[in-house]
Amino acid sequence: MTRRIIVGISGSSGVIYGVRLLERLRELGSHEVHLVISASADRTLAIETGRRAEDLRGLCEVWHRNDNLAASIASGSFRTEGMIIAPCSIKTLSGVANCYADTLMVRAADVCLKERRRLVLMVRETPLHKGHLELMLRATDYGAQILPPVPAFYAGPVSVDDLIDQTVGRALDCMGIEHSLLKRWGEPG
Repeated sequence: MTRRIIVGISGSSGVIYGVRLLERLRELGSHEVHLVISASADRTLAIETGRRAEDLRGLCEVWHRNDNLAASIASGSFRTEGMIIAPCSIKTLSGVANCYADTLMVRAADVCLKERRRLVLMVRETPLHKGHLELMLRATDYGAQILPPVPAFYAGPVSVDDLIDQTVGRALDCMGIEHSLLKRWGEPG
């Protein structure tokens, strides 16, 4: 079986996490990457990075329109190792937690949950109110892993890129994908 992973990029701030994830997966070359980007993410991408969604086509093997609910990743019979949504907006989290799959991104996440595949949600919001926390708890109860992009400083980061790579590395860890993006606790530098 071809090793496949789905990457979703939703519209919250922090789209650089999704971009860096795509770049690192491309470097690893271990997976066929399926990408789905929301319209809000396209706008945020332009604001935060000066890029457009179209610019990311070269970082994936298959590009899916978020309104195409007939795409391969919308079906449980299309086998993948799972999905990472980086960043994951509260709107997308809400769709996942409430099984409201009106977009391909949420439908693909729902498929991962129903098929017992890995789903990592890099929820990017602060501060959080009780409703946000309850949505995260519900998604976790269904099988998702919540991975907020919280920096770790034990590795002695010297740049923003180091912080981004550390978080992307943790997301890859959650998916069981081997990499060397981060310094692990207790290991020499």
